[in-house]
Amino acid sequence: MLNPTVFREYDIRGVAERDLPSEGVELLGRAIGSYARRRSTAASGASRMIAGADCRLSSPRLKAAIVEGLRQAGCNVADIGTVPTPVTYHAVLQSGAAGGVMITGSHNPADYNGFKVMLGESTIHGEDIQELRRIIETGDFASGEGSVTAVDAVTPYVEDVAKRFAFPRRLKAVFDGGNGTAGPVLKRVLAALNVEPVELFFDMDGRFPNHHPDPTVPKYLAHLQAAVRDSGAELGIAFDGDSDRIGAVDERGEVVYGDMLMLIFAREILARHPGATFISEVKSSQVLYDTIASLGGRPIMWKTGHSLIKAKMKAEGAALAGEMSGHMFFADGYYGYDDALYAALRLIDIVSRSGRPLSAQLEGVPAMHATPEIRVDSEDETKFAIVAEAARMLAERSYQVDETDGVRVRFPNGWGLLRASNTQPVLVMRFEAGTAEDLAEYQATMDDLLAEATVRVS
Repeated sequence: MLNPTVFREYDIRGVAERDLPSEGVELLGRAIGSYARRRSTAASGASRMIAGADCRLSSPRLKAAIVEGLRQAGCNVADIGTVPTPVTYHAVLQSGAAGGVMITGSHNPADYNGFKVMLGESTIHGEDIQELRRIIETGDFASGEGSVTAVDAVTPYVEDVAKRFAFPRRLKAVFDGGNGTAGPVLKRVLAALNVEPVELFFDMDGRFPNHHPDPTVPKYLAHLQAAVRDSGAELGIAFDGDSDRIGAVDERGEVVYGDMLMLIFAREILARHPGATFISEVKSSQVLYDTIASLGGRPIMWKTGHSLIKAKMKAEGAALAGEMSGHMFFADGYYGYDDALYAALRLIDIVSRSGRPLSAQLEGVPAMHATPEIRVDSEDETKFAIVAEAARMLAERSYQVDETDGVRVRFPNGWGLLRASNTQPVLVMRFEAGTAEDLAEYQATMDDLLAEATVRVS
């Protein structure tokens, strides 16, 4: 059986060889197929499912097991091979399938893996993921004799994405595929566009020999920063392992974090669609929310997590949603799912049309002192209790706290965040302030609070 802790808030994920045995994954495939057949509203595609996987070493084993489980549940499976997550999303939407499964460990360490599950246009989360666990535990499976067919989903994706762009000015950009799934597909897209690419680590290798593919961690951007400076490129773009998260550096090699990327995108959209709605999450800068509002947009702070963000985006009719982690969800001109390849092209388009480098796209935005995401190891069994205890302690001390997702504390000249990750055994912290001194003070305050809350919970 699968380790019960793998059933998380917005996907199913764990250490592949410890938590995801093939027999349990096959049962998961049967549960997903049963769930999809019972819930699907697509009459013609009610038994059709898409299956894709990233390039982790464990992915072939997990995909074989999930596909067999889907087949036993009576699903006709289109196996699209090793692809970026957005290619799987695209294939589901374009084929009219009941849903799809993407086998991916995303940005987690190389020994992790997991499953993102689509039903129709949505990625399931919360109670729907727990329903899959209950189907397995009760053995309440649908049955049938499905089929498995290999399908090329990359070519339709490349053609669809490339035709959406015509850069008016040719520019040089560095792209770091991180040995994940982005490289081979991006290479085909860029070949059709007016851009001079410098390629780093485009070959897929699930060992990730050059650096881990997580563009939110500054040390993993070192190769990209050096290549941008050495080549004279106008920007550099990095991808995570399954290509649904973007990272960027400007022409000087300075990191442009996800919230500031979202602000660049939002300003461009607001110039065309005044009053548009934008959704981001609790780790994002207050500058993002305040600037969007000052430009006449409608900013909404929401919970972290791709499934949660997509659901909120649809409910609010948002033009764009984005996360600090680099997930960018474009409903403006696109399908509303997180696609880092498409987001990269949107960024290049803005820089190309403006005639100015990436750093110039944030002119006029107040400069703040901020930390990147700070990840603190914490056991899955206790991390949420620690955050709850911290929230209680802050309330006792009369701090102003937003509990949308974890605790976001307002300080006189900034804010601090503590939340439990839904994908890793870690607590996530982030801080922002008007001065370096205030930043250090706020971080020290929250560090002390976290230490005390951890002792109380232990």
